[in-house]
Amino acid sequence: MTCEILIAGFGGQGVLSMGKILAYSGLMGGKEVSWMPAYGPEQRGGTANVTVIVSDDKVSSPILNSYDIVVVLNQPSLDKFLNSVKPGGILIYDDNSIPVPPKRDDINIYLVEGVKASVEMANDKVFNMIILGGLLKVAPIVDLQHITLGLKKSLPERHHKLIPMNEEAIKKGMEIIKKIN
Repeated sequence: MTCEILIAGFGGQGVLSMGKILAYSGLMGGKEVSWMPAYGPEQRGGTANVTVIVSDDKVSSPILNSYDIVVVLNQPSLDKFLNSVKPGGILIYDDNSIPVPPKRDDINIYLVEGVKASVEMANDKVFNMIILGGLLKVAPIVDLQHITLGLKKSLPERHHKLIPMNEEAIKKGMEIIKKIN
C-alpha cells in the first residue's frame, strides 16, 4: 500500500506539523515515508503545503503531480490543487476559509468543519489535529497508537502534556467528517 498525500493551507494552520506528525506516525508503524514541506518566506499567513508519502515499499520520489488524498484549508490551495487529486481519490476541506466549495464528479469529497469544532473545544490550536482525525477516518493509513507515538516524537517534551488534548481533537475530527459526494 502506498498513499500519496498533499496538505495545503495558510501558514499558521498547522499544515507542516500535520504532515510531520503523519510522517512520524508512519515511521512508528514501520512504514517507509517521505515528508517534503514547501512554504513561502512568511512565517504566518503565507501559503504552505507538504507532501507526505506513506508506503509499505521504498518511496522512489517525493516529487508528485497527482495525489491519492489532498487536504485543503483555504481557497487559494483549493484552486491550485483541486485538479491534483487522482480520479477516485479523496479531497478533504474545511469550509471556513473556502467560500467556493469544490466540485468534481470523479473524486470523493469530504468536509471537516475544523474551525467550528476547535471553537467548540475552546482551543484553536487543535484545528490541524481535528483535520487529521477526519483524514484518518476516511483513510486509516496509520494506526491511532502510532499517531500518539508520532506526536511524542514531533512535539518538544515540554508540550507532551498536550498530547491527550490532541488525541481528543483527532477523535473529534473522526466524528464530524462528512461525505459531500
